[in-house]
Order: sequence, then C-alpha cells, then structure tokens
Amino acid sequence: MNLPAQPDPALPAASSTAGPGLSLKRQLLLWLLLPQLVLFLVGGALAYRIALSYAEKAIDQSLTQSVRSLARQVKPVGSGLLVDFPRAAQDILEQDPKDRVSYMVSSPPGQFLLGNGKLPDPIGTAPVLTHEAVLYNTRIDGKAMRVALLELDYGDDQSPQRLRVQVAKSLAVQQRLTTELIADMMAPLLLLGTVLSLLVYGGILRGLQPLTRLQAQLGDRTEPALSALSPIELTEAPQEVHALAAAVNQLLSAVRRSLGQEKRFLNDAAHQLRTPLAGLISQTELALTETDPQALRTRLTKVLSGAQRSAHLVHQLLSLARNEVEVQLEPLDMAELARDVARQWAPRALKAGVDLGYEGADHLLVMGEALLLREALNNLIDNAVIYAGANSEVTLRVQAHGQQVQIEVQDNGKGLSQADLPHVFERFWRASDVPGGCGLGLAIVKEIAQRHAGSAAVMAMVPQGLRVQLLLPRASKNRPADIHPPVPPRMQPS
Repeated sequence: MNLPAQPDPALPAASSTAGPGLSLKRQLLLWLLLPQLVLFLVGGALAYRIALSYAEKAIDQSLTQSVRSLARQVKPVGSGLLVDFPRAAQDILEQDPKDRVSYMVSSPPGQFLLGNGKLPDPIGTAPVLTHEAVLYNTRIDGKAMRVALLELDYGDDQSPQRLRVQVAKSLAVQQRLTTELIADMMAPLLLLGTVLSLLVYGGILRGLQPLTRLQAQLGDRTEPALSALSPIELTEAPQEVHALAAAVNQLLSAVRRSLGQEKRFLNDAAHQLRTPLAGLISQTELALTETDPQALRTRLTKVLSGAQRSAHLVHQLLSLARNEVEVQLEPLDMAELARDVARQWAPRALKAGVDLGYEGADHLLVMGEALLLREALNNLIDNAVIYAGANSEVTLRVQAHGQQVQIEVQDNGKGLSQADLPHVFERFWRASDVPGGCGLGLAIVKEIAQRHAGSAAVMAMVPQGLRVQLLLPRASKNRPADIHPPVPPRMQPS
C-alpha cells in the first residue's frame, strides 16, 4: 500500500509569491488626482466657512442698524414714551415672508410694550450695557434666529427707567446667502478641476508611451535565441526611460556574452567527453574479443585510464558549475589553509617523486570561501606535480603583498614557452599530452580568483620552471601569530 509522502519538517514551507501591485499609470493617477480632490474638498470647506462668516457679518450689521433705527423711533417724553413707528416702516420689516423679521420693545426689559412677537432674553448673566448692541442666537418656534438687543435709559433721577429694543432675523437667509456664494465659487473651480484632471490623465498616458514601446520591444523577444538579446532601440524617450533602456541593454549584453560562453563551453565539453567515451567503447569492444590474458589486461588498463580521465573531466566540469553559484566571503586564514592542502598532497607528491614544500607567513587573512580556495590550490598543485615530472621541486608560497595576499605555486620542471603562456587560462587548452589532464584546472583557478575580487597570472622561471600566482584582497585584521606554533621555512613531506 502506498502512503502519501509527508512533508519534511526541516524544509522551509513554500512561500506564496505576491501578485503584481497597481500599475504605474494608476499609481500616478492616484498620487496626482487624489491630492487634488482632497485639496478641492478642503478648499470647499474653508470657502464655506469664510462665506458663512461674511454672511453672518452682513446679518449682524443689518440687525444692528435695524435695532438702532427702531430705538430712535421710541422717544422718551417726561416719564413716558412716544412711539413714532409708522405703518410703512413696519411693512418694510415684514415684507419678506421667508425671512420674517421679529421685533419687540419692552420697558422695563422683558415686559412687552410693542412688537410683533415675544423675543427671549439673552442667555447669560452678564449685564447689558446701555447704547451697546448685543447680538446672540436663539430659537423661536423651532427656527434658528439671530437677535440684536439694545437698551436705553430714560426718565429722571427720581424715577429712572430702562427701555429694551430687540430685532430678530431668521438664520435661513444666512444659509441661503452662503449656499449661493459657495455655488458661484465652486462651479468654476469644479470645471477647472475637471479640465486639470483630463490634462493630467492625458499627460500620464503620453509620458508612459516610451515604457509601452519598451514593453512591446521586450515582449516580442520570445524566441530562445541569442538574437532575442539584441540591444533595445528607443529614439524618443525621457532621460529616465533612456537610462532604464541602457541598463536593460547592459543586462542583455551580459546575458548574451554569458550564453555565448556557456554555449561554447558546452560544445567544448561535449567534444572533450565524446573523445574518451568513444575510446572507452572501442577498447571495451576489443577487450571482449581478446582471448590472450596479457592483451586483455592491456585493453582493460586503457579502459581504466580513459575512465579516470573522464571522471577527472566530470569533476572539473562540476567545479566550473560550482563556481557560478553565489558564494559568501568571510575572513579566512589563507596560510593555514595552504599548509593543510600541502599536507594532504604530500603522500601523492612523494609517490610521484616530487619534493613538495610550503614557504611564507604563518597567518594571513583573506576574504574568501574555503571550499573554492581549496579547490584552486588543489588544481595548482595537481598541475605542478603532473607536469613538473619526477625529481622536481614544487613550492607553495603564501605571503603579504601590500593590501593583498600573494599565493604562488612554483616548480622547476620543463615549464612553458613564451608563446604558450597567454593560453594557459583558456578552457580545454593543453600544452602537453601527458595523461591525467583535461585543460580545465587553470581556467577554474582563474575564475575562483576573479570570484574573490582577485587575479591570476603565470610566468616562466629562469632557467626553467613555471610559477602561477594568485592575488587576493587581504582582510582588515590578521589573526595573532601565536595561535599556532611557527613552521619551518620549508615543510618537507614525510
């Protein structure tokens, strides 16, 4: 019975990718039109308050003038009052049914004497000064009213009297004036805002046209060929779009070069693998037909040699692929790593008749990745041991060189000619037919050095020999020299 596979708790859960956000056009419209709308609403509210205050001032001035005019029509005569309020004046006060004006004359204050309605007293205990108009709001029959109040003294010293005159006006006229004023102000502003919004929308569409053309050019490149990575051409576009197109062209150029290199590399790798595999097949077929044990052993020896060469080639190809992955650089003791690699290679060098030793500093820090740097040292020592030959010396050296760390592998073998030196870091290039190599070791070394922001160089020695040199950035601080005991200037393999 097949059970469903359970998820591994050690593996991270798959994260859902967020979808695309708002388009650039919508974001521009949002950030341009939304503040415009907010400013329009805030401006309308402020305009309403300003219009309301001006309407209130107009009503207050009208009420103050009316209450003083009415007060002049009430004249004290001795200890009494003479009211000279003609019918025409009363008709003027009451001519607007929608905005009916109420008035009241009382003496003493609050005791109705004359008027067309009972008006309430002002709210509050503050005394009312004579000959000073007081304005306040109140409600009469459920309607909001604005009232102007004026008090006058009359009579003599023995019998002082006080007269109160009140005129009230509905606040509906204030609301009507404010509404009309706001409508007259906001209508042209609304029209101008609409026109401005259309201009902004049209400007955004026109400004985004280069991006649309750029998207169209990139969208047409669907074929998986290097021709799809040709540079983008934009004749008319803003500086920002030109900068974006230039950055994309740089990326396309880098991808084009990388794909070209990978294509050539895969072709070379296929060719290099095809040759030993064809040899393996032919030698195996011949071995199957051999009846002589000695001849069969010879065939199997060749099969083993071809298999070893193929395995070495595959290992080198995997090393090249590993170099393409992002690495995390950290402080690393290069001298200690070099000594450790030399110790591991000592038995093989001794078996090949090569004197392998280490010279240089006890401790030097570089910013590097231990696995890749170990691979580079292995390739350098492997090349030196194979091609220097028996009875030769190979020296691994690590020393400071200014703000860099210099790593050298030097041998006193046959070396290379000056014509061959420029080709040593090329992939699949070999200067010798000595079995065991595939022409990738020094190419891997150069790529590792470049991944560490360093460089690789090769030089011929006098009278003979070869030196391969790596320069890597030195870390900011070195470890103390007393962490490990010092080693002799040269470490002989034992």
